Amino acid sequence: MPYRRPIYFNPAAANERITSPQIEGLTQFHQSFPNYAPTPLVELPELAKELGVRSVLVKDESNRFGLPSFKVLGASWGCFRAVAARLGLPSTVALDELSVKAKDASIVLTTASMGNHGRAVAFMARLLGIEARIFVPRSLDQGTRDLIASEGATLVAVQGDYDQAVQEALKNSLEQGVLLIQDTAFEGYEDVPAWIVEGYSTMMNEIQDGLARLELPGSLMVTPVGVGSLAHAVAKYCKSQGTPMSVVAVEPDTAACLSSSLNARQLVAVRSSGTIMDGMDCGTVSSTAWPDLQRLVDACVTVSSYESHCAVQYLHSKSVNAGPCGGASLAALRHLATSKEGSLLNKDSVVVLLSTEGAREYSIPKDVCVDDAVGLTQALTQINSSNPTLSVADGVGETEIANYLAAWFSHRDIEYHWIEKVAGRPSIVGVLRGSGGGKSLMFNGHIDTVSLSSYEKDPLSGSIGSKDGKEVIFGRGCLDMKGGLAAGLAALSATKASGRVPRGDIIVAAVSDEEDASQGTQDLIEAGWRADAAVLPEPTQGAVLTAHKGFVWVEVDILGVAAHGSDPSSGEDAIIYAGWFLQALEEYQSQLPTDDLLGQASLHCGLIRGGEEPSSYPDKCTITVEFRTVPVQTEESILADIKALLEGITLKNARFKYANPRITMSRPTQKLPTDHPFVQQTVACASAVLGSEPVVGSGPFWTDAALLGAVGVPSIVYGPAGEGLHAKEEWVEVESLRQFENVFTQLVQDFCY
Repeated sequence: MPYRRPIYFNPAAANERITSPQIEGLTQFHQSFPNYAPTPLVELPELAKELGVRSVLVKDESNRFGLPSFKVLGASWGCFRAVAARLGLPSTVALDELSVKAKDASIVLTTASMGNHGRAVAFMARLLGIEARIFVPRSLDQGTRDLIASEGATLVAVQGDYDQAVQEALKNSLEQGVLLIQDTAFEGYEDVPAWIVEGYSTMMNEIQDGLARLELPGSLMVTPVGVGSLAHAVAKYCKSQGTPMSVVAVEPDTAACLSSSLNARQLVAVRSSGTIMDGMDCGTVSSTAWPDLQRLVDACVTVSSYESHCAVQYLHSKSVNAGPCGGASLAALRHLATSKEGSLLNKDSVVVLLSTEGAREYSIPKDVCVDDAVGLTQALTQINSSNPTLSVADGVGETEIANYLAAWFSHRDIEYHWIEKVAGRPSIVGVLRGSGGGKSLMFNGHIDTVSLSSYEKDPLSGSIGSKDGKEVIFGRGCLDMKGGLAAGLAALSATKASGRVPRGDIIVAAVSDEEDASQGTQDLIEAGWRADAAVLPEPTQGAVLTAHKGFVWVEVDILGVAAHGSDPSSGEDAIIYAGWFLQALEEYQSQLPTDDLLGQASLHCGLIRGGEEPSSYPDKCTITVEFRTVPVQTEESILADIKALLEGITLKNARFKYANPRITMSRPTQKLPTDHPFVQQTVACASAVLGSEPVVGSGPFWTDAALLGAVGVPSIVYGPAGEGLHAKEEWVEVESLRQFENVFTQLVQDFCY
């Protein structure tokens, strides 16, 4: 079974009890709203039979007062109490009277939200006839923004995540005196979040009445967690019953703030990343909810977006109109039921799932539970990550594939870091921390590909087929180099799943832009990432490459004099003069130095530009020369050679003029001795796993290994077999992927433990 973040269990919660007094006027308050009715409690007998429990019921919160979420229960009570307190009115004041006085006082409500809470606050502001100002992350989709705005609210987009939006809403409330209605508590701000928690008691009372009508004794309730307000209400309700119910909290893998805090035994903030469970995309648990959640929650489960999506589909098939946050509860129950840990479920269990929102549009997520090299190669190939600076048609960049990898690391509780110095060109680094005293190993693989437009069939198929009698995966980038990266990821996951903590760190760097300017690995190095050794699993057909040439691009301007084509006495033809330079280059080429492993350095003229139109003498001709370099060559030596050539031409031809040559791109050579200990250890490891010794040599192409080598990281290039790099059809061999997964897993064991 694929490895994932373990379920947190708290056996002590079974014996916890809490007194939860009835809130005066609360039920009457909600019942006074137009169109109040208890939301359905739907039985799912087929699911109960499948899971081996007595009953599974879903509290369907897809329609509360015309809103598609439970949030309005807490937000409305929180707004009501907060406005009444601001005006010095009792909590028993009539809604109509409160509205009149709130309008007279020009009260403005504000909050931060990922969607449903903000819409609920806006709904309450509209009911009271006052203004609402909702702060949202800039990443929030336009459809959700429009729904909030449809309630009459003013939206403010914030650069940053949900937690940053909370800070901006707080700042606005302090600076302008508006009333903050936030469901997350922090020091000095506890009353409103507590009132919001109280508001959810109406839902708990409805569940209690529904179970009583069905003559079912509730034994376990599953609740989604964002900042923890609903979970707080659920925990207080469940542990205040005569026969207490177990409480299972569920969070997205990518926003596991409660799970992280429970494991750390203290309140911690986490960096959240993308999820379809938008209302649960929170990085910090409310400070007022935390003490009770720590004590009362029996288990905390994290689920992926894909698992939530599958749960949504199942609930829709049973006429429960759930959205992704609602599906999370079912996803958690399924995982809990298949887990061998804990003992919260049995044949007598009556389970209540809180489906907290109605159906809405979202992007269908990819499955992050895949952790073998073959499946991962397919998944990564199906994501368009074409390089935008290379593609004839606009490339999309690496954001989508980086988001997938962030979710993949989060699903396994593997630490990761997002590096994005250039907007839209992120790299992501996953790291399994060692216990100390061991050597660290990096797998560095690029996630960008060349253009999709040159691919003959479906470039994003990731399908398995046959080529030359071998089982292969097809698609742009499957070989170059998502397959090699997948093997490194698989080795990381296997190490995490083993439960044996290495002494040294294991790092997987999924970098951007290698196909063009190597922005990703340069950003990685600038951010301080280093290792005792690195493997770049580029497609080497199973050979271990310890060396390759560098390259330097030199741009030279040959100068002429512009004139009309009919006036040769005034004109000087820069293009003709460039021929003298090209002839000198051809003679110079044979004198380039030779390396014992890499052979002779080379050069060629990659670009030539000159002239405006046929009827004019060109005043400039620009030639770009690419040198493929060996270690003895430097930028300085190459420039000196080019200048010497130019000066030599000038001595022979007085009319020849030029501008100083300049370097526009430069990358170092890579040369690790073949007897280096890491090379020898890799060869020995591969030989033991594969039964044959890999070829050790040098490569004709440049890789990011040279950048890592330049900062002292011994690096080799070693990856799977296939064909079609940058061609109209590309494939990677399935068996080769499996072999590299095994070799890399063993190499981690040999090197890092």
